[in-house]
Amino acid sequence: MIYFTGDTHFGDPRVLRLDRRPFPNMVEHDVTLIQIWNETINPDDEVWHLGDVMSARAGSCDELLAKLNGRKHLIVGNNDPATTTGSSGWDSVQHYAEIRHDGHHLILCHYAFRTWNQMAKKSINLHGHSHGRLKPLPRQFDVGVDAQGLRPVTLDVILRRKPIGGGGEEFFEE
Repeated sequence: MIYFTGDTHFGDPRVLRLDRRPFPNMVEHDVTLIQIWNETINPDDEVWHLGDVMSARAGSCDELLAKLNGRKHLIVGNNDPATTTGSSGWDSVQHYAEIRHDGHHLILCHYAFRTWNQMAKKSINLHGHSHGRLKPLPRQFDVGVDAQGLRPVTLDVILRRKPIGGGGEEFFEE
């Protein structure tokens, strides 16, 4: 199975205030996100993390990635330091990727695009960075944890949701 996520911001206390994540402290935040990840992802699953993994002050990215199930690919975000991008726990690291999955052409980047490759041929832009606050374009989805109930999601789950405004979890119908 292939999953997508982003903007986990492990060890970054700013997300408690700026994104109003429902945790009293970073320890509970990080433990809960790791638990949710591992409840969702099996060891043989593939995960595309679309940036902003962890704070440089949060410790070793190698140690964090060893706690998380799955084969992990990083699409670099604006808050990913060299200690994150250089971790040996990634199967690949890049700023942008195009993949085919379930008959769809996916454009992966930390940032949302106004236009993207093969947009007229119904390609799909998956991104993070906006923390569920950006109104999406058609076939554009924020896969960051703030927009996805704090968990990695499959393409099937993303495509089944019908946006009714805003882009956050509370603005989707199943």
